[in-house]
Amino acid sequence: MSDELLQKSALELAQLIRTKQISPLELTHLYLDRIEKFDFQIGSFVHVAGESALATASIQTEQLSQIAATAELPPFFGVPTAIKDLNAVAGMPVSYGVAALQGNIAQYDEGIVTRMKMAGFILLGKTATSQLGSFPYTENPGFLPTRNPFNRDYTAGGSSGGAAAAVAAGFCPIAQGSDGGGSIRTPAGCCGLVGIKPSRGRVSYAPVGEFQSGIAANGTLSKTVADGAALLTVISGYTTGDPYWLPDPPFSFLEATQRGVKPLRIAFSTSISPFGEAASVYKNAVLETAKILEGMGHHLTEYSPDLQALIPPFRRIWQAGTAAAAIPRELLSPLNQWLLDNSGSAGEYLQAVQQMHVISRQIVAMFDNFDVLLLPIFLHQPPRIGEWENLPPEEAVNRMIAWIAPSPIANASGLPAIALPTGLDSQGLPVGIQLVGKPADEITLLGLSAQLEAANPFGLTANFK
Repeated sequence: MSDELLQKSALELAQLIRTKQISPLELTHLYLDRIEKFDFQIGSFVHVAGESALATASIQTEQLSQIAATAELPPFFGVPTAIKDLNAVAGMPVSYGVAALQGNIAQYDEGIVTRMKMAGFILLGKTATSQLGSFPYTENPGFLPTRNPFNRDYTAGGSSGGAAAAVAAGFCPIAQGSDGGGSIRTPAGCCGLVGIKPSRGRVSYAPVGEFQSGIAANGTLSKTVADGAALLTVISGYTTGDPYWLPDPPFSFLEATQRGVKPLRIAFSTSISPFGEAASVYKNAVLETAKILEGMGHHLTEYSPDLQALIPPFRRIWQAGTAAAAIPRELLSPLNQWLLDNSGSAGEYLQAVQQMHVISRQIVAMFDNFDVLLLPIFLHQPPRIGEWENLPPEEAVNRMIAWIAPSPIANASGLPAIALPTGLDSQGLPVGIQLVGKPADEITLLGLSAQLEAANPFGLTANFK
């Protein structure tokens, strides 16, 4: 029974709890036991909150025993999950991937954490992030490297690497992540998951402020499109004082996965200028997906994005994030120290923001001619653990940019994007694609993604003991 439960989606588990076929306490024990047995091989959690998780699960199990089977419950009542170590959870450490800050206990819940608790989730702990969320892989001094559950020689991605590895390894059925340059889509692509980066303003950063001029967004990592959509509904919504906000959609994101979509105009590309073509396995994933979409009645057009002008300002804004964190230089990894030393002046930052906004207008204007853009997630295979550790900093940064080049389009412009798995490569590593949508149009992206999932079920599960 336990192996069967580990294969279930978060929504399926919520339904089993709602119908009293399993209790929150049983399910929490299942995941905590699995984390204890296997996470030393993966490094997905930096803090396991076993005591508080079991206390919450016990309360929920008692509540469940006292209510009728027809009673309304929060959508994810009794379902275990985890929070990325960039986000504060009251009473849990928040280290931002900095080893010296592992004893830093948060005094408040961030807004998304409050929303997830209200939705009935049980928090198992904090998942690993690359230090300050700076990098697309998760290997921090003082922590275990976060390994890919499909092939532990390779990275699970970053910066939400721990969240993705935890879901792929069966340590929790769904998790929250954040994405400032592919930091949800990159680990989703590495770990064979659905990763949703919502539109700018869809998910609040309350009670703290966002930084880096809106390039980052909190989002979801899940096994299914429906799970991600349901979690996105939970964490979305305006909070007083948000610098960006969007109106609520006409119906829930979960409902969007059930409605289907009309024939769409879909542009696709297997290359990103000036980086060139994606490696054959990622190129083929895009082309095969394009064929499936065409067979569904959608209208496909080849289009090649040119990021030449976007790279310098986006890179400047990204590098400035290390300085904005205001953490003493001596506590940072050598690569983050290099980013800090090269973060530039306030004037250079503001110039970069202005340049990015101009280029973003051009990116968004492309969508006057199509509804969705189909891209690879990566241009080449993920790195092995430690592969970039001893490279000169500038070379490491250039390699990162060349690897995840298709992703910053959505961050710079604030457009919604979703990563979807399509299969495995010869190394046993997941392969996938990403879809980028029009402004504030998660509804279309989720409907199309659910259509693809139904036509070509992903079914990727890391199998290890």
